[in-house]
Amino acid sequence: MSSIKIECVLPENCRCGESPVWEEASNSLLFVDIPAKRVCRWNSLSKQVQRVIVDAPVSSVALRQSGGYVATIGTKFCALNWEDQSVVVLAEVDQDKKNNRFNDGKVDPAGRYFAGTMAEGTDPAVLERHQGALYSLFPDHHVKKYFDQVDISNGLDWSLDHKIFYYIDSLSYSVDAFDYDLQTGQISKRRSVYKLEKDEHIPDGMCIDAEGKLWVACYNGGRVIRIDPVTGKRLQTVKLPVEKTTSCCFGGKDYSEMYVTCGRDGIDPQGLLKQPEAGGVFKITGLGVKGLAPYPYAG
Repeated sequence: MSSIKIECVLPENCRCGESPVWEEASNSLLFVDIPAKRVCRWNSLSKQVQRVIVDAPVSSVALRQSGGYVATIGTKFCALNWEDQSVVVLAEVDQDKKNNRFNDGKVDPAGRYFAGTMAEGTDPAVLERHQGALYSLFPDHHVKKYFDQVDISNGLDWSLDHKIFYYIDSLSYSVDAFDYDLQTGQISKRRSVYKLEKDEHIPDGMCIDAEGKLWVACYNGGRVIRIDPVTGKRLQTVKLPVEKTTSCCFGGKDYSEMYVTCGRDGIDPQGLLKQPEAGGVFKITGLGVKGLAPYPYAG
């Protein structure tokens, strides 16, 4: 086994850092700070960070084939032009639910932008339940709604053969799978492939590696876990020096590095003394496995 190294590469003090995504073209990591309404781009070579502030909580960011990015801002799917920091709304959801906002999102292998919603709440324990839904924004900008009754729509990714869609509704404490039709974007046959254990706490963001195994960031668990979605077994646990680990992605020149975001909201001053790097961006090397390049939104 190679030795695993964990380092805080960016002490960003995110209130709730989320949605890390690697942009190969600029050797950069993109991520968001949801309540700070901030999209960040950290250049891994220059170590410089650029930030764009938007007008509502921004919960995910993704690459866009035609240039620039897409992001979920409030309850809107948006296009983000980095150069002039302009935002164009592509579609809006949950207009009947004033307290809702988008949460995690990711682009599928056909270029559709999947993202789900939740009721805005400061603490998962006192959240208004079953207010969210899962959507995708197709390249022609029409929106498809898959299902509702979601608590906290979270991690998502697709199997290597694109035939399975993996999804997390955090408060179900489960990683679920659906049969996936890449041509149509249809999903069916929901089932649980992994149930979280007590010490793993709340499943949050997720990504897949080049061996088809899933990595799940455990909120309040201070760790990412590697699971086999076929056997339902946990294969590996990597603990971080912060408790509110939120999401993970692979990056670096050959996608052999893992980047992990986390938050500091909800940690008292005593807690912050114990975990001064809370809200930072972490890099994990030596995992011995690679990830995949993210798919860009095709619209």
